[in-house]
Amino acid sequence: MNILSERNRNIGEFVSQPDDDMLICRCEEVTKGDIRRAVHDGMWTMTEIRRYLRSGMGLCQGQTCAKLVKGIVARELGVSPADLEPATSRSPMRPIEMKVLGNEA
Repeated sequence: MNILSERNRNIGEFVSQPDDDMLICRCEEVTKGDIRRAVHDGMWTMTEIRRYLRSGMGLCQGQTCAKLVKGIVARELGVSPADLEPATSRSPMRPIEMKVLGNEA
């Protein structure tokens, strides 16, 4: 069992805060409250948060929000942000017209 699962089996109930409506991930419209609630629902890794809320999956691919999300998750868990493994990053995908793919010179 890793340090996070041992330490955070009972992090307590979710208690809303005045700034929970603050937008953290603009691309996917994820708020601070969404992130905090996800942690209290049992999502303790950055990958779980990303898959559940889609934070960091928008147009910017986490360039704007990744550090903010990590900081919020770390505060809720009572650990250092360095203790959290980053979510898996992938190259941004862009739609390509079929004529571009089929145009061999």
